[in-house]
Amino acid sequence: MPELRPSRPLVGILWMLLTGLCFVAVTALVKLLGPRIPAVESVFLRYVIGLILLLPLLGRLKLGEITPRLHMLFAARGLVHAVGAGFWFFAMARIPLAEVTAMNYLSPVYVTIGAALFLGEPLALRRILAVGAALVGTAIILRPGFREVGPGQMAMLVTALAFGCSYLLAKVLADRADAALVVAMLSVWVTIGLAPAALMAWVWPTWAELGILLGVALFATAGHYTMTLAMAAAPVAVTQPVTFLQLIWATLLGVLVFHEPIDIWVVVGGTVILGAVSYITWREARMKRRAVTPAVPATKF
Repeated sequence: MPELRPSRPLVGILWMLLTGLCFVAVTALVKLLGPRIPAVESVFLRYVIGLILLLPLLGRLKLGEITPRLHMLFAARGLVHAVGAGFWFFAMARIPLAEVTAMNYLSPVYVTIGAALFLGEPLALRRILAVGAALVGTAIILRPGFREVGPGQMAMLVTALAFGCSYLLAKVLADRADAALVVAMLSVWVTIGLAPAALMAWVWPTWAELGILLGVALFATAGHYTMTLAMAAAPVAVTQPVTFLQLIWATLLGVLVFHEPIDIWVVVGGTVILGAVSYITWREARMKRRAVTPAVPATKF
């Protein structure tokens, strides 16, 4: 048996802190980009840039070993992820940073439900209660009947569901293909899937807007890399609670940079959702089974 790597909780926490900063930077840059560029075009350009960054890696991948079934799975994941990313860009231009961050915590909850329905993952009473708590957290954020639930909030519900589906497909692919291939093919298929819609809605971006999208691609790539380092250094049960700081940073950034008011219900609801997700991942660690529910950053854009 291969030797298990020693756990380094402090290192894992530090890497996850950096991960959170990277993803908050992504949300801030997309917010700065604004709604002038259509959401579908923004996502298309982000993944085109990401694909260019991946070009050195593509040459080392064994593309000839991809079976027709793998191609179908890669395509399905790419299209689902493209939908999620498009709605995420749409929401970012319309609702506060803190609300986007809080509602994105829902993705791992959808993964838990989907894993039970489609992958045969057991769904014990405690996990059902945790999922219920997460849904209560969502209701606290949205407060239907007490305020208008607009297109931005609805877009984030779709985003979280789409990213959850994308993660489940990634788990299936991880058993059949190299991790680097899974990452690279996501960029390829998102780019292919969005190209027709992006071209139909095309608005020529300025150099400044292209620079912002380059920053989005760089920070998103860096965030996924540091997240991988965090998970290699310490168990998810240790690093997961650190993701709560993303909500704090997003709230502060929204107030200080974008002059958004603090909505205490968004903070409370986000805390409830993240607490439920953290409990689910902690239970998986305690049960020592193959983890299905991801860390929150694993379902990020």
